[in-house]
Amino acid sequence: MRLPTFHDVLRAQTQIRPYLPRTPLHRYPALDELIGTAVYVKHENYQPVGAFKVRGGINLVSQLTPTERERGVIAVSTGNHGQSVAYAARRFGVVARVVVPAGANPGKVAAMRGMGAEVIVHGASFDEARRHCEALAEQQGYRYVHSGDEPLLIAGVATETLELLEDEPEIEVVIVPVGGGSGAAGACIVANAINPAIRVIAVQSAASPAAYESWRGRQCIAAPDQTVAEGLATGTAFALPQAILWERLQEFMLVRDDEILQAIVWMIERAHTLAEGAGAAALAAAYRLRDSLGGKKVGLICSGGNLAPAQLRRALLGPTDGASPRPA
Repeated sequence: MRLPTFHDVLRAQTQIRPYLPRTPLHRYPALDELIGTAVYVKHENYQPVGAFKVRGGINLVSQLTPTERERGVIAVSTGNHGQSVAYAARRFGVVARVVVPAGANPGKVAAMRGMGAEVIVHGASFDEARRHCEALAEQQGYRYVHSGDEPLLIAGVATETLELLEDEPEIEVVIVPVGGGSGAAGACIVANAINPAIRVIAVQSAASPAAYESWRGRQCIAAPDQTVAEGLATGTAFALPQAILWERLQEFMLVRDDEILQAIVWMIERAHTLAEGAGAAALAAAYRLRDSLGGKKVGLICSGGNLAPAQLRRALLGPTDGASPRPA
C-alpha cells in the first residue's frame, strides 16, 4: 500500500475545500495559564459532523470510481468515521452502510442514520463489528472504507495540521490524539515537510493502547480495548498509519481515562468548548508534559466534540478513584 505524501495532502486540501469550511484555531488565556505556555486549539469539533474524520471521508468518497459509487460503501465505526463516510456519501449521492458495535455512542449513531446511512449493529466491540463489516464487503462487493488503511483518508485528515501550521507558522509542538492513527500519521507527514523540527506528540488512552504498543514494538499487535473515549478505542493497530508513525513519529504517550475526563472539564471551563474524550486527550497530554513545554508554542488537535450526555455527566462528577484533584 502506497504511503501518502505531502503532495497528496496539498491535493486533498484542494479537493475538500469546496465542501468543508476551514476550522478555527483559537488561543485561550486560561489554557495558557493551565499549561504554562502559549496553547492553540485546532477546533475540529466545529466540523459539520463534529469531528476531523470528515476531511478524509470527503477526500476519499469524492474520488470513487463509477463502479464503486454504484456498489456503495461500507465502513465500521464507533461513531466519527461512520459519520464521515455517511456525510460524504450523502454529499456525492452514494449509498452508505456503517457497522457499529452494540453500545456505540447513541448520538453518533442517530447522526449516521440522519445522514441516510444504513446502520448495522453487530458485536460487543469495535473489532467484532469490523470483522462483520469486512465479511459483508467481501460478500456483497461494497467498497470497504477502512478507518485507517486508506491513503486518501490519511491525506484528507492531514489537512487539519496543514491548516494549523498555515494559521500559526511558529507552532513548535503538535499534540494529536490516536485511535487508529490516521490523524497522527497525517500530522507527521505535514510537520516533516514544513518544518522537521516540529515536535509531534501522539497520545492514546492507557486503557486502549494498541496503537501505542504497536508503535513501540514496530509490529501491529492487539491490546485490551477498554477506554471510555470511543474515538481512541481500537483493539488492533492499523498497518498504514503505523508504517508512517514508525518512520516519522518520535514521541508517543499514554494518558489515563481519568486524565481525559478531567481534560473534558477543562475544555469547557477554560476554552468554552465541548470536546469528546479523544478531542480532550491532547490537553490531558499537554498538562502531563507541561514542565517540558514551557516557552513553546503548542498546538492541540481537538479532534471531535461528539460527547454523549452520560460521558459528560461522568466527567463533571470528577475523579472517584483517588486521582489527582484539578488545579484551582
